[in-house]
Amino acid sequence: MAMQSTVETAVTLRARDGFVERWAKRLALLRESPTAMVGLGIILFWVAVAILAPVITVYPPNANDYAALANTKPSAAHWLGTDHTGRDIWSRLAYGARTVLTVAPIATAGAVALGIILGLAAGYYRGWTDVIITRVCDIILSFPVIILYMIILATVGASALNIILVVTGVKAPYIARIVRGCCMDIREREYVAAARMRGESGQFIMLMEILPNARGPIIVEACLRMGYTTITIGVLGFLGIGLPPPDPDWGGMVKDTYGMMSVWPHMSLIPCAAISSLVIGFNLLAVGLREIGLRD
Repeated sequence: MAMQSTVETAVTLRARDGFVERWAKRLALLRESPTAMVGLGIILFWVAVAILAPVITVYPPNANDYAALANTKPSAAHWLGTDHTGRDIWSRLAYGARTVLTVAPIATAGAVALGIILGLAAGYYRGWTDVIITRVCDIILSFPVIILYMIILATVGASALNIILVVTGVKAPYIARIVRGCCMDIREREYVAAARMRGESGQFIMLMEILPNARGPIIVEACLRMGYTTITIGVLGFLGIGLPPPDPDWGGMVKDTYGMMSVWPHMSLIPCAAISSLVIGFNLLAVGLREIGLRD
């Protein structure tokens, strides 16, 4: 028993060391791409802002400072100025980052998970399974995305959960098509044939042989989808079918103040810049990951 315990401990330690070594190598590769590092830096900035929002802000996001309405422009009291109701823009940006960086990753993770399941099933089993999944994905992709969001959210109501579910269902076909293409290529490789000869099940082959070798395109696409989902959340907020008020939402901030662009442009331009910067960060990270090829 003592010998068996020692062997199991040694195997566990080797597996842990191998995991740490692989991720250390990947981080080293990431540092080779200035593009990826710039994108990662932008993302980490907004993550830090979201986490430290109570510390780095002076005013609650929904507090009205009516004295500041006389001068809504940036000042020592309000670094980025206030909106038309006297709410501090920096506070609303910081707390709005929490909303974006909670909803977008969960929705993207759901879309990636569902897309992987559909793509693996279609690419591995082929036949009627492939035809049905592909046609359903084509039908979803044939609809104008924004119109589809508006129809669904106008029917079920706007909430964080509904937005996550809608984005998951609409974005999953994009991931599924990429995974299907990778799966159709990888399923013909020799190590997959060897797994079949060993009598491994289809589920084992898909999850242990095919999926790990398709992770590069999936990770890159997930980063791109994070940027697109950030835009989607902003657009839904601008259209008035995003997250319900009064909680701060970057798209809602633009919607509330875009009519005053000619008088107080900073009220709309600042949240627009926040959305754009986060999207650029995800896109640069995706480009950097594609550059280094996610080599092991």
